[in-house]
Amino acid sequence: MTRYKIPLLDTKDTQELTLRLKQAATQELEDILFWWCEHMVDEEHGGFYGRIDGKGKLHPDARKMVILNTRILWTFSAADRLLPNQKYRRIADRAYQYVVEYFWDTTHKGFYWCLDTLGNKIAGKKQVYAQAFAIYALSEYFLLTQNQDALDLANQTFSLIETHSRDQHQGGYMEAFDEQWGPLEDLRLGEHDQNEAKTMNTHLHILEAYSNLFLATQDPLHKEALTSLLQLFLDRFISPLTLTQTLFFDENWQPKSQTVSFGHDIECSWLLWEGVEYLKDELWDGKTREIVIQMAREVLIHSLDPEGGIFYEKEANGHISIMKDWWPQAEAVVGFVNAFQLTNETNYLRAAAATWNFIQSHLKDPIHGEWYWGTFPDGTPNTLKDKAGPWKAPYHNARACMEVMKRL
Repeated sequence: MTRYKIPLLDTKDTQELTLRLKQAATQELEDILFWWCEHMVDEEHGGFYGRIDGKGKLHPDARKMVILNTRILWTFSAADRLLPNQKYRRIADRAYQYVVEYFWDTTHKGFYWCLDTLGNKIAGKKQVYAQAFAIYALSEYFLLTQNQDALDLANQTFSLIETHSRDQHQGGYMEAFDEQWGPLEDLRLGEHDQNEAKTMNTHLHILEAYSNLFLATQDPLHKEALTSLLQLFLDRFISPLTLTQTLFFDENWQPKSQTVSFGHDIECSWLLWEGVEYLKDELWDGKTREIVIQMAREVLIHSLDPEGGIFYEKEANGHISIMKDWWPQAEAVVGFVNAFQLTNETNYLRAAAATWNFIQSHLKDPIHGEWYWGTFPDGTPNTLKDKAGPWKAPYHNARACMEVMKRL
């Protein structure tokens, strides 16, 4: 059950608003982590359960997906670094041990996609998105523990991506491979994605992984790869005219999509800036600062609902989907706060507060805890999709809370 009643952020005083948002984020982080500690630990088979549905029902026999498990590892490692707590450390240790023991492919290397509830491999494909999340999580665990084995495994996974996935001729990274790192016909991350060779989504999460890895190592190889990715976003993914991103490309960088993803655009804005900050390079600061600000401005103008929260996406025909899933809201809070830091323009801080108010009013489950998947157009909670599962982890919402706490 939810332990806190968090007040809505309705003050017009900037200093007070900043303080309230930081306090609310701190409480919300504790609430989210408490829920995952209480509900998702699989004491019978190890690791964590694979699914709790949108109505709060546990599915103990659900498959265990690498994305969920690496995101749990990242979240609790990051949380324990920020707010040291023995319970958070135990969950981080548990997640690390399970990911390494069960998901790592000792024969062909890399991380399996999916296991059954007992930890047996179901799908061994090497989705590069998943390998990136493993790097993100392992490097964060190293930053917490200084466990050299974790860093070595992150480095090994980095080498696998660079060897098998990086396109040495045209740039960028190929989407997916079979268990032996060979060709794969179905490259899709999810059933609703396009079957294309290069995607913005995978590159975005390689970016955050390589940023974190470079933070942990300061290795010139990691710096080169991070720098290359930053340039790729400026050259390929972000349109200089619209400051939105193209989501799908073929192997030769021919665009295959016109849909605008507001959540990915605002997430990209602050992750780009994070990478630049880690580089500590004035040249990159100058190249990206205005782009980052303009990306946030475009989302604020075109997707922020006056009633709070950001809309999901704009389709090729111009139709805007007014569904409001949980993860774009979390990323919007961070992206707007980041834009406020860069510009000192209070409209960004107020946009962050408006989105936070929407989260608290519509996404936070007041009875069972955590956040709903999202809301339907009429504002009612979407309980048809998971509360926790393969794509619903504590990563987006807990990270948003941690970023607000650090930035404000």
